[in-house]
Amino acid sequence: MPPVFGHGRLRLYLLKLLDESPRHGYEVIRLLEERFHGRYAPSAGTVYPRLAKLAAEGLVTHTDEGGRKVYSLTAEGRRELAARADELAALEREINASLTALADGIREDVSGSAHDLRQEMRQAAAQARGGAAGRRDEA
Repeated sequence: MPPVFGHGRLRLYLLKLLDESPRHGYEVIRLLEERFHGRYAPSAGTVYPRLAKLAAEGLVTHTDEGGRKVYSLTAEGRRELAARADELAALEREINASLTALADGIREDVSGSAHDLRQEMRQAAAQARGGAAGRRDEA
């Protein structure tokens, strides 16, 4: 899958995720991995510094819950998200297109593998029938 998050785009997507619900960093990482069907999972070294920068910019805030920082979008974060709504919509279309292409590729691979397997099974069955006929002829 080609890179989806060019300059500033992961930052925008993090704002979107935090607009959906307050989240801790590990949850953000798992959610991204889930949304990308395991094809993209940012490292902690990618996510946590960006969350810290968003907090320093006043776009998110965090509370400590059970030893974890839970990040929430601030009013300023919501304003930035609203101002960049068109860019976010374009990003989401690109993500969906990438995932659709990935799914199509997987479907083609599975279909080709199933076809190959059916051919191999037919050949094995034909060889087994031929071997059994040969043994009957010998008897």
